[in-house]
Amino acid sequence: MAALNILWQPTNPGQLTQPSTSPSHSNFNSDIIHTDCYHNNSTNRIAIKSKWAAVPRRALTKVRAKFSPLPSQMLPESSISSGSKSSWIQDNSACGDNFVHNGHRQGPIHSRFPTAPAEVSAVKDLFDFICSGPLLDKFGLTTEKVAESIDKWLLYGSKLCRLFQLDELYMTDPQKVRIYHYYVPVFLWCEDEISQHMSTFNEGEDIPPLVIGFSAPQGCGKTTLVFALDYLFRITGRKTATLSIDDFYLTAESQAKLRERNSGNALLEFRGNAGSHDLSLSVETLTALSKLTKEGLKMKLPRYDKSAHNGRGDRADPSTWPEVEGPLTAVLFEGWMLGFKPVPAETVKAVDPQLETVNKNLEAYYDVWDRFVNSWIIIKIQDPNYVYQWRLQAEIAMRADGNPGMSDEEVMDFVSRYLPAYKAYLPTLYAEGPKGSDPKHVLVIEIDEGRNPILGC
Repeated sequence: MAALNILWQPTNPGQLTQPSTSPSHSNFNSDIIHTDCYHNNSTNRIAIKSKWAAVPRRALTKVRAKFSPLPSQMLPESSISSGSKSSWIQDNSACGDNFVHNGHRQGPIHSRFPTAPAEVSAVKDLFDFICSGPLLDKFGLTTEKVAESIDKWLLYGSKLCRLFQLDELYMTDPQKVRIYHYYVPVFLWCEDEISQHMSTFNEGEDIPPLVIGFSAPQGCGKTTLVFALDYLFRITGRKTATLSIDDFYLTAESQAKLRERNSGNALLEFRGNAGSHDLSLSVETLTALSKLTKEGLKMKLPRYDKSAHNGRGDRADPSTWPEVEGPLTAVLFEGWMLGFKPVPAETVKAVDPQLETVNKNLEAYYDVWDRFVNSWIIIKIQDPNYVYQWRLQAEIAMRADGNPGMSDEEVMDFVSRYLPAYKAYLPTLYAEGPKGSDPKHVLVIEIDEGRNPILGC
């Protein structure tokens, strides 16, 4: 099995993210967290019910060294806050100092520090907290395996705290949940998938990048997840490319023609559903990415400008498309309907008769998207109506920050154009997985209404 050096340091970590206080519009939906399942309101501490009675001494030693108390002059003098009071983080993403990678502008992402420090300095609590994560059993990780890889957990957790502007000694409960119960374990899963992928090639062979598909509903935090994973890949010395199905939307002219051909069908009036994507561009892009196996090979990634034509959107000018260079280790490909596959006509009719055309269009999507995906991460939700709540929360936060945002009625209209597809296709996706996928390389993560992973699946 090919070895991966996962402990490389970035050449200049300071270049990867820079703080800014400029007001701006956000490309992310605000991640508003509700962590009642982890939080003990009576003590304001995380309530951990660890199934392990003892923690390996070597792991405690490493954690204790990592989180030894800092001198008082090194602790933050004031907090940085933005947006909703219940957000685990907030990001602003259109100012000049923001970090840009693969053409997707990100950050800076600010944190809200609590008035009293969380008990990160309690060494055993942190280790227990890591081991109590709901994803560990899915990965077959025992307390001993966590202890053996504790250096990775501490390194990746530290890097993510820096990325999201969190103080490691002053993390709130929701922040610890997001870092140690979600982002770090998912990244470790991705690393294992890459190792397995590389092991299938002989020495000296060109190794195409592993394409990891992220199928997740709008507003569930998939863009932030991909952002965090992409960051961890790069600071450990591996090149990646990030793509969204949004990058393959039709041009404004082609979208107008689609609308004319389907007059009266609200599901195809605007971009979003199957039929509103440039399938040829999808194949061309994903095929070219698979060939970026050597140093010096380059290509540009398509991008879509959602603000063009008063919000109707259009493909961004190719001169603005970001360039990526090989050799690529992974392609992180995300989308709300990635992995959807056609269902019987009577099923779509029962949901919404307008969905029949969309269902027919979906027949072509396996060959242009799904067949390129090697490994899948499926974010599962219990109720598609969460999408409405998440979108509403994001718009409320934007309005509270003084930025333009949709009214409650506009949010309802926007989400209503996607809900029929969720109701028709999510049950099959959750029950069978994407077409052609290998169950051994499919990770299903069920999240709650607060966007946190829960036990199940």
